[in-house]
Amino acid sequence: MAHNKHLDTDGSNNEFQRIHNNGEDARPQFMVSKAGSLDDVERALTYLNTREASTAGHLERLLAARKEMNRELGRLDLLRATIGSQAVSTRNISNTVLSDAAVTATRIATAVNKLDMEQARVKATLAIVEQVSELKACVLGVAGSMGAPQDWETAAAYLNRASKIPAEIVNGSFAEENVPTADVPDPPRVTLSNVSESLQGLFIREFGRAAQDGNSAKVTRFFKLFPLIGKPEVGLDVYGRYACQGVAIRARENLNAGTGGAQTKDTFFYANALTKLFEHIAQIVEHHGALVELHYGAGHMIRVIERLQLEADVQGGIILDTWSDDRAIDRKTTDIKSYAFTFLVQSFLPSQPARSVTPRAGSPAAKGSSVETKGPGDEGVEIKTIAELLSEITLMLARWSLYSKFLASKCRDPTKQPLDDTVGLKMPSVLANSNLNRKIKERLIIPVNLITTFLLRRSIERAFQLHEQPQGLSLNPSKNLPSNPPYISSVVDDVMYIVNQVVERSLSTSQRAVVASVIPSVSRVLDSDFVGMVQRKMRDENYPKAAVQGSLPPERTIIAFLVLINDLDIATDYVSRIVRSRVEDKARGEPSNEDTAISNALSLTTLYPFDEDASFVVDTLNSMQKNFVGKTAELIADGIYVVFKNVVKPRLRPVITEAFRDVDYQANEENMDLLNGAMETERNDPLRVDGAVHHSFQRGWDALTRPLARLLTGTNFERLLWTIVSYLSEVLEKRIWSYYGRINELGSVRLERDIANIVNVVVRGRPYGLRNAFIRCTQICLVMNMEQDEWEELQNVQDEAETMEADWKIDKSERDRARALIYGS
Repeated sequence: MAHNKHLDTDGSNNEFQRIHNNGEDARPQFMVSKAGSLDDVERALTYLNTREASTAGHLERLLAARKEMNRELGRLDLLRATIGSQAVSTRNISNTVLSDAAVTATRIATAVNKLDMEQARVKATLAIVEQVSELKACVLGVAGSMGAPQDWETAAAYLNRASKIPAEIVNGSFAEENVPTADVPDPPRVTLSNVSESLQGLFIREFGRAAQDGNSAKVTRFFKLFPLIGKPEVGLDVYGRYACQGVAIRARENLNAGTGGAQTKDTFFYANALTKLFEHIAQIVEHHGALVELHYGAGHMIRVIERLQLEADVQGGIILDTWSDDRAIDRKTTDIKSYAFTFLVQSFLPSQPARSVTPRAGSPAAKGSSVETKGPGDEGVEIKTIAELLSEITLMLARWSLYSKFLASKCRDPTKQPLDDTVGLKMPSVLANSNLNRKIKERLIIPVNLITTFLLRRSIERAFQLHEQPQGLSLNPSKNLPSNPPYISSVVDDVMYIVNQVVERSLSTSQRAVVASVIPSVSRVLDSDFVGMVQRKMRDENYPKAAVQGSLPPERTIIAFLVLINDLDIATDYVSRIVRSRVEDKARGEPSNEDTAISNALSLTTLYPFDEDASFVVDTLNSMQKNFVGKTAELIADGIYVVFKNVVKPRLRPVITEAFRDVDYQANEENMDLLNGAMETERNDPLRVDGAVHHSFQRGWDALTRPLARLLTGTNFERLLWTIVSYLSEVLEKRIWSYYGRINELGSVRLERDIANIVNVVVRGRPYGLRNAFIRCTQICLVMNMEQDEWEELQNVQDEAETMEADWKIDKSERDRARALIYGS
């Protein structure tokens, strides 16, 4: 029990509380009477002393807390006495002073409320009396105006004033007792209703008579009176019928003007008739809209527009039906669908014999339109008639789009969109659900894709029928070429001219549906027909293949193949320019005229103001460009590889072999001074050609590449050059490795100089990036010619990451191999 010696005061206190709380006695544990030794007595005494100290401390803390509590209780007694006296004083003030004031205030408030109520009732009575008086004046005024004076404006004005009086006043008993007079005995609501109906019939008759007489002043006079008599819908309907009659008469006059064959002679007769119909309706809406808004209120012109659109559905439908019958649209579309495209189909068949080339008198680029002359295989389809028909349809669609845009701007809510904002318009339901809109889709939008696709395919077919290669081309550098580059066939200009026309016509319609159908069709036709025909010619007719093993292909075939590659490159550039001229291409980082780009974007947004149509058109055009560029790029890459494989590669190996023939890289000490002198001369005069390898390679390289560079476009030749350089670097690297054991220190210096000269010849005037293809060769030569201390320092670099900091393209084993070319393993 020695651990009890370490109990602290708090622990003793807790033990004391535990014992007293539980009613336990400590004596059973520390009984002096049961002590068996002096140590037991001492331990019991220690424990009792500790308990005594703990109990004394606890009692002292209780006494200290009691004193503080007594002080707080004394303070509360003082506060209670003070508050009691204040409460007595307050109660006295309330009973003696405020009680009388509260009674007086209550009496005054009650009197004021009664006075306010009486005043409000008096005002309400006066208002009713004034309104009844106003009603009586209006009734008497209407009766007087309807009498002998027949002043309809005054009568309508009285009715308008009466309409502003609340209905409960007009129908109330007070008005029924006080308003009727001997002259007007009926209740006021009956009188006003009868007068309104009478004036309505009168105004309708007078309006119709004025409209029949063509008296616009009287038409306007009675039109303004309908809203005054509470019949604005009737006035708008009457005016709508009147306007529709004018529209119908004008439309019939325009359509009848084509009798006697004028509609056949005039290509755009029906398009002009439809245009005049839309213009007439737009003039009515524009000129009379302000009058309607002034007298009928904002938004009421939409009711007139709805009536006008119903008439436009009838008259426009008549024009379209007559146009369809007169132009024999169904028969022509049937002929187009059955057209066989014989030349294109036969051209894609295997073993197709070469077709004779016809004169280019019918080139569309020269004539300024689609192919105008009827050639073999037209099979009854008149291309000129179809082209004129497409132009007429395009004009009709463009006028319909302009008309739709105008009505959409008039039907929108001016509180949600400013009137001068023409971007993000919504197609109004009056147009979207109209019969004319449905008929335009059936008669115009659906055929336009069919006709456009036919004209494009027929133009491509005709262009290949009239295909002409550029004349006077030669691979002989000494012969002057007859014209300026690029050297392309006539097909590119002809086809791209038609493509530009088709895209321009499609965009000018301002119809999203037209763009959604025509542009993908253009992309599909270009891929299948134009690119397909060029691919077939490259594969079957002009493939540069040597007639005899080991010889070069015929010059004529090589030139024709190069021209076809140029055709694809220039066609790609044409399509890109066609798209970029109409779309602001932000994705490309090419420099462009900012004002022109913004103008193009704004014009496209103006053409397609509805919803997100402009963005859709941009995406569609970019998709066409992307698809065509991807298709041509793949075919160009294949063509470039064929040129390299069959034309360049067979001649490049002899050039390398001839350049290094009889070259000895095991120079002895006797030739050291001569070599040093040559190197010093070359450093002082870089333009001087020293060295057999350099001179021989440059002569062979120029003879190999200059004829190709003259005929190919710059882009195509650069593609070919990259292919050649990639192959040439591999050949040079193999040749360097082949000198193992056949080269010494002086020879390695000369070899490094020869390799550098060859690289300079290849990349002269070309992109600097071409040098990267030879970096392995230059690094091999660098390692060969390293000083011993430099080589040892490089060898001491054990960390491959540190070695990579020098941008080495050859690994450690290859560097060891390069060093072994001179010094052995």
